[in-house]
Amino acid sequence: MKNIAVIGAGTMGNGIAHTFAQFGYNVQLIDISEAALEKGVATIAKNLDRMVAKEKISEQDKQNTLNNITKHTDIKTGVQYAGLVVEAATENIDLKLKIFKQLDEVCAEDTILATNTSSISITQIAAVTNRPEKIIGMHFMNPVPIMKLVEIIRGYNTSDEVNDFIVDLTEKINKVPVEVNDYPGFVANRILMPMINESIETLYNGVAGVKEIDTVMKLGMAHPMGPLQLADFIGLDVCLSILNVMYEGFKNPKYAPCPLLVNMVTAGKLGVKSGEGFYDYSESRKAEKVANMFS
Repeated sequence: MKNIAVIGAGTMGNGIAHTFAQFGYNVQLIDISEAALEKGVATIAKNLDRMVAKEKISEQDKQNTLNNITKHTDIKTGVQYAGLVVEAATENIDLKLKIFKQLDEVCAEDTILATNTSSISITQIAAVTNRPEKIIGMHFMNPVPIMKLVEIIRGYNTSDEVNDFIVDLTEKINKVPVEVNDYPGFVANRILMPMINESIETLYNGVAGVKEIDTVMKLGMAHPMGPLQLADFIGLDVCLSILNVMYEGFKNPKYAPCPLLVNMVTAGKLGVKSGEGFYDYSESRKAEKVANMFS
């Protein structure tokens, strides 16, 4: 398998495309927006430049990686020769189901369809296709080119052959596959999101301020990034979406999102990508200045 299509040119999509292309795969990067594709490839080039500057790769390696990527705004054209499609669109169940229905119609019968979802049921996604045995989850971590972990999630009908192939492929791109079962949030977010939500509750209840909460977790628990800064980095809208999926999936109040998180997302305060979340990113992408409403 040399041709891999990636759906979505955003943060996760361009990171996944970067990684496969760097390991010699022909990558068809697909997005309905030409502007998003241009931005995605520009991000890949910038990240490759950093790797060249750190002498992790050569200038020729960078050019080879970029040459392995082609851009497409039409799904049917983009997936024409793909043996694997990795969907990395927005974490929205309706959108993902729509994409998988379309992929099932336009892809070759033997094409494996993977989703980078961080919380949505693989079984539910597979149910809208005529190839449930070929549907699997590949949950990459952000930033994809750097982070080693890939959660591999098999749906109720995913075949052993497809599961083993994806595990092997993950190792070939120098990642560490960890197989987990198909339940809301899988492992990573089932543990991470309640911690982030509890950190927001702690702020909401006035126990401590933004920097104080993050400092306790960094210095006391050896976390490289505080939970509120991490929430900003992930995107508060993404955090809310994942918590809602888990809350709906388990019907357990411990997964109910904090009202402060809900209000911030409603107000458009989404973290780094909007310029403000728990921190103010108007002057720097580093979490140095606490947002005005929390200072």
